[in-house]
Amino acid sequence: MAQPAFLSSLRSRLRSAPPTTPHHRLQASRGYHVELGAREKALLEEDVALKRFKSYKNSVKQVSKIGNVLTLAVVLACSYEIAVLATSTK
Repeated sequence: MAQPAFLSSLRSRLRSAPPTTPHHRLQASRGYHVELGAREKALLEEDVALKRFKSYKNSVKQVSKIGNVLTLAVVLACSYEIAVLATSTK
């Protein structure tokens, strides 16, 4: 009975000698570092025309903190009201 082609190729790969360098998987697959060209450097520079579209990260953080404080205040107020009702009914 003939073996399927994928089994024979799998066996040949398993039988092949291990790589000569022990850390072959740790090496970068991209190869050597190449210095950026003028076009790449120009694309990576900050563009003044796009500055007004920058992220509003700081204001979003501030609004988030305010929301967290308000949520905590509401939870504490509700807990206080529940505790007052529970102690006054006894």
